[in-house]
Amino acid sequence: MLSAVLWGGLAAASLLIGYAFAMRGPSKRNTGLVMGFGAGALVSAIAYELVPESVFTGLDIALAFGLGAVAFFVGDWIVDRRGGAERKAIDGDQAGSSGAAIFVGTLLDAVPESLILGMGLALGSAVNVAFLVAVFVSNIPEAVAGTLNLKAAGRPSRRIFWMWLVLVIVSAVCAGFGYTVIGWLPSASGIYAQAFAAGAMLTMLADAMMPEAFEHGGKLVGLFTVLGFLVTASLSLIQ
Repeated sequence: MLSAVLWGGLAAASLLIGYAFAMRGPSKRNTGLVMGFGAGALVSAIAYELVPESVFTGLDIALAFGLGAVAFFVGDWIVDRRGGAERKAIDGDQAGSSGAAIFVGTLLDAVPESLILGMGLALGSAVNVAFLVAVFVSNIPEAVAGTLNLKAAGRPSRRIFWMWLVLVIVSAVCAGFGYTVIGWLPSASGIYAQAFAAGAMLTMLADAMMPEAFEHGGKLVGLFTVLGFLVTASLSLIQ
């Protein structure tokens, strides 16, 4: 379980990198390009790591995939209504954003990823490098956007840093929990959790990450998205 906690914390540690970049005033275009790369990497991880492992052999798997999408949609809608609608916006000028909503919204994104990392370790005894890289990269622009919006809302830099640090710790704990769940249920294969997480992550990408990337990164984002997909797909094949 300790290894799952450490890997989960490592994947989420890029939130702190995103925070550091935001403090230096990054280019919106460059942030959009990184977001596009991360989106492509996550799409590839879903296609090669989550969906194939949760092969649609029956209605139950398809239902888990759909439930993941609906669960994220509902959770995201609630967060939006509470002041977190622009948590991924690179503009950084949403002064009315809620710090609590941004925190919960980012947590909503991070929990499925962390659980899958932990479950993967429990089932395969080795970290899924492709999925780890996809999560690590995609967290950077998310933290940049969240930090900029929190600053615009008047939150002090130190408080923003501690928020991201807490999210890193929570992500690590979730990865450990995912590992433990497999231990509690030795007959579990994790395919339902993977299908659920895949549906949630794909909805998140289509809802916020990819539109934001294209808005600020321009047409070049298409190439970066393909590059992110290819990098993660290559890592999946190598592994």
